[in-house]
Amino acid sequence: MDQAREYMVGSLEQHLFFARIMKEHALFLKAGFLPPNTDLAAEAERFLRGFEALLSRAAALGDCVVRCRVLASGELVTEFTDLAESQTQKLTGIAIDRQLTARLAALKSGDETRIPRTLMGQVRQLNRDGLRLVEGLIAFKERLLRSVHSCCLFTANYPLLLEHILREARLYRAHLLRLEGRGGRCRQELRDGELFWNQIMMEHALFIRGLLDPGEDALIETADGFAGDYKRLLAASAAANDAAMPGGALELTRKFRDFKQAGVEGIEACRIRSIILPLLADHVLREANHYLRLLEEQGTGAGK
Repeated sequence: MDQAREYMVGSLEQHLFFARIMKEHALFLKAGFLPPNTDLAAEAERFLRGFEALLSRAAALGDCVVRCRVLASGELVTEFTDLAESQTQKLTGIAIDRQLTARLAALKSGDETRIPRTLMGQVRQLNRDGLRLVEGLIAFKERLLRSVHSCCLFTANYPLLLEHILREARLYRAHLLRLEGRGGRCRQELRDGELFWNQIMMEHALFIRGLLDPGEDALIETADGFAGDYKRLLAASAAANDAAMPGGALELTRKFRDFKQAGVEGIEACRIRSIILPLLADHVLREANHYLRLLEEQGTGAGK
């Protein structure tokens, strides 16, 4: 893949995944605020709409451009996403642009398509706008975290969840900065990426464990087991230092993805007792699908 094509395809793939993740972070934040914090809820709403607009632009530019393996991975949309959005909109009263899900599901790949050079300027502007928007969201999340840590704010979201979504926003920013700097991916960056997503998966397991109803003994035990597995994988990675990363992430994440998928199905069908929004369940499933695609590409060398 030539440098110009790699820049355009890589940029659009980052936005199609991360802009959706960021807009959902804003929704989860808004849903977690109480009546004294209507100002914060309104700020979260502005970020939600801002990222919806950014995602809409990325979808328009990305059709017949992005790779088939990304579209087929389940990281942009799953078979559960539309219902999850419908149920979450009804449960929270927060409006969701569900047409975006239909548009992402209808995207066609550009693996065999010649990309017009005129797309370069549009993608560059999208990256600049995305950077400004994510910088603002990072500052908002940092401010929320300081308020929670100083006991000046109560939210239904765990402090660790605020730290978690802050790290994901910083990763999105780092990817965009790398793309604009035209820097290549090095071995250390791939290693750091695996460490990052292993931690994200571990925290997902902890959040699932903590948001399930206390009576869901079997599911709580399974979630706790996944948290322990990822914790051990992270410890082994830390012990390896600069040596090769320990194996096991791919197989473990496939099993965790299957657990998350069963969770989405159970929550949407009202078979699982929890305080997990349907869209949050689908959200963490898409992140597992994203990580699986990265691991598979890293293992095969595809997509480089």
